[in-house]
Amino acid sequence: MAEEQRSALRDRDIGVEMRESFMSYAMSIIVSRALPDVRDGLKPVLRRILYGMSELGMSPDKPFKKSARIVGDVMGKYHPHGDSSIYEAMVRMAQDFSMRYMLVEGHGNFGSIDGDMAAAMRYTESRLSKISMEMLRDINKETVNFVPNYDGEELEPEVLPARFPNLLVNGTTGIAVGMATNIPPHNLTEVINGVQALIKDPEMTSNDLMEYIKGPDFPTAGYILGREGIRQAYNTGRGSITMRARAEIEEMNGKARIIVHEIPYQVNKARLVEKIAELVREKKIDGITDLRDESDRNGMRIVIELRRDVNPNVVLNNLYKQTAMQSSFGVNMIAIVNKEPKVLNLREVLHHYIQHQIEVIRRRTEYDLKKAEARAHILEGLRIALDHLDEVIALIRASQTTDQAREGLMTRFGLSHDQAQAILEMRLQRLTGLEREKIEAEYNELLAKIAEYKAILADEQLVLNIIDTELEEIKERFGDERRTEITISDEEILDEDLIPRDDVVITMTHTGYIKRLPVSTYRSQKRGGRGVVGMDTKNDDFIEHLFVSNTHHFLLFFTNKGRVFRLKAYEIPDLSRTARGTPIINLIQIEQGETINAVIPVETFEPNKYLFFATRAGIVKKTPLDDYANIRKVGLIAILLRDDDDLIGVKLTDGNEEIVMGTAQGMSIRFSEQDVRSMGRSATGVKGIALDDDDSVIDMDIVNPERDVLIVTSKGYGKRTPVSEYRTQTRGGKGIKTLNVTDKNGTIVSLKVVSDEEDLMIMTSSGTLIRTSMSGINTMGRITQGVKLINIKDEDFVATVARAPRNEDSDENEEEAGEGSEASDPTDAAE
Repeated sequence: MAEEQRSALRDRDIGVEMRESFMSYAMSIIVSRALPDVRDGLKPVLRRILYGMSELGMSPDKPFKKSARIVGDVMGKYHPHGDSSIYEAMVRMAQDFSMRYMLVEGHGNFGSIDGDMAAAMRYTESRLSKISMEMLRDINKETVNFVPNYDGEELEPEVLPARFPNLLVNGTTGIAVGMATNIPPHNLTEVINGVQALIKDPEMTSNDLMEYIKGPDFPTAGYILGREGIRQAYNTGRGSITMRARAEIEEMNGKARIIVHEIPYQVNKARLVEKIAELVREKKIDGITDLRDESDRNGMRIVIELRRDVNPNVVLNNLYKQTAMQSSFGVNMIAIVNKEPKVLNLREVLHHYIQHQIEVIRRRTEYDLKKAEARAHILEGLRIALDHLDEVIALIRASQTTDQAREGLMTRFGLSHDQAQAILEMRLQRLTGLEREKIEAEYNELLAKIAEYKAILADEQLVLNIIDTELEEIKERFGDERRTEITISDEEILDEDLIPRDDVVITMTHTGYIKRLPVSTYRSQKRGGRGVVGMDTKNDDFIEHLFVSNTHHFLLFFTNKGRVFRLKAYEIPDLSRTARGTPIINLIQIEQGETINAVIPVETFEPNKYLFFATRAGIVKKTPLDDYANIRKVGLIAILLRDDDDLIGVKLTDGNEEIVMGTAQGMSIRFSEQDVRSMGRSATGVKGIALDDDDSVIDMDIVNPERDVLIVTSKGYGKRTPVSEYRTQTRGGKGIKTLNVTDKNGTIVSLKVVSDEEDLMIMTSSGTLIRTSMSGINTMGRITQGVKLINIKDEDFVATVARAPRNEDSDENEEEAGEGSEASDPTDAAE
């Protein structure tokens, strides 16, 4: 015997054994105890409690039963752990300050927000709540897998059908080995709205879903400060959300007092009051004369009396800073996905839930189809029997045994075993005319249902429609208003919510000084006016870029070296009209000798949009816009340029536009964007126009057949020509003449497609700006020299031309300014 035992022993490195054994233990804790399943949002103990109560028949319409009976049944059948852990989990599901939507309805003392423990399980009673029945609905229709329990004598569900997204709705907290989950509760209506939106548009991002799911909605209400923490949590699965108590300041008998009505989630009210009292005793907070907890069954009310000479706002801010009246909720959205723990963002949580519901609906439909087909099969047999009633009765009467009668029916009428048995069990009352009609009606109804079930199983869109409809029903039954209010954080001064959505003018000089101004800064003048000073510049600098954007749009900066950088418009400093600006190198990391040659505003990075590039050497390229969605601070390669080339223009297109390009020596070409295939970010591109040796491309724009082509020259001349005069050609040709270039008017500096509803903004190298209505510029032929748009002083020249939205006061301002007028005071230019 000893020899056999010795032969069964084997050498094993203790480090390897410890490592493997610990990993097995850790995974068991992670999967089987501590973390929720992404599909139903429940940890195993919670799932077993709800299923155990369902099996005991403890529905909301039944009487309460002792909690001890529930705990004992769950522990004996499904959860072989301590009774206290089961009872504590059940108690939490019955606490209105712990669960946003309680899954258990409790009767008796189930604890309080002051930290009081629930009464012993032998004293309390419980039953399922109405909303928890939606977690279990259709569980008996083979919608989920059942697995053996711990001793193999019972079966328990692997997951619940969960007809609403419980993981987000009620949240969860769990500590496993090496990881923890902490998911806040949310508003049922908002979460269902988010699921329905994702069903309709599967391409939605977590940011898009925030239009529907605003943020956590805690059962204890209160405030959430700022949205940045919510955005981070929803996009990455991790983030910190700042919660704050709801308090108000009241005046009473000449003194102020602070009334606290709501406190942050998971904060113990009694300990909060003790902490305030402790701070008063230690004189860390001055001015509090009395502290009372007047909370009752009607709601929370903590009264903080103050001295007459203190500022109540200062005291309240100190309470936020030094007590749990302001707390943080560390979001860590970890859940079990395919039996593995994963960090999930908002979209992933909803996606996995939708996939679970698709499976639930499919399996339920398959179950109903199988039942309907089985019943229809029986009814087909009964119909045959009723059609041959006399013969069936005679056959049965002539049979000696039941088996003989069954075999006779099967042989004579070609019936199955089940059909023959159903005929033998048919009661005589089914032979009446009315009963025969009922059989026929039931059979026809079943055929319609079978056709419907098969259609559902053949079309996933029908499955999604069912999910959408059933979620809408749950929303109507259980949906309520948001309790937690989301406000602007005092600390998040750069939060986008604080930035108004205004149209702005962005200007940047040749040497890289940039600033932001309101679009209404410059008044409109008639063409030929002298303009007003738009920016102070040094003698060796001049305005090179000017465009109109919105504070919340992205700005893509394309450099002469073919790189791209990204900023939000509100990140550009807002300076005075005559200020020089901020060096662009302070905002983006461009290299020495690298200049910004193109800047365009982008609202969103849509996959069906393109960026169309043009270079000075006449090369063009088209690249999908979403290739530029993730731009690092060090920039990205936007286009691969040849050594002797520069990037001169970028336009946002839909892939089906027509492009017009202009050269300094007066040539132009119009061609279809479809002539240029889509390429990657680092591609070089293809030839757009063939250039003479002394010529170069100066600008390009998107064609609009109902608009005109505006040409502006270096010496202030310009003209409008109908787009129709520019015929469509094949990409890569020499093009046609667009302006007769002379010493008088100078070379072309700008080519733009314009309309009467716009204003024209022209800046010179000295920093002088004029804004004039586009409708005031004459329409001329393609080869003419143009007319003077702005008076240019000696050695000055037009540096930048931009379109702007039509100024509402243009007509009035034109009358005030007068043709050829010059503003004598800078304040005259402000609107």
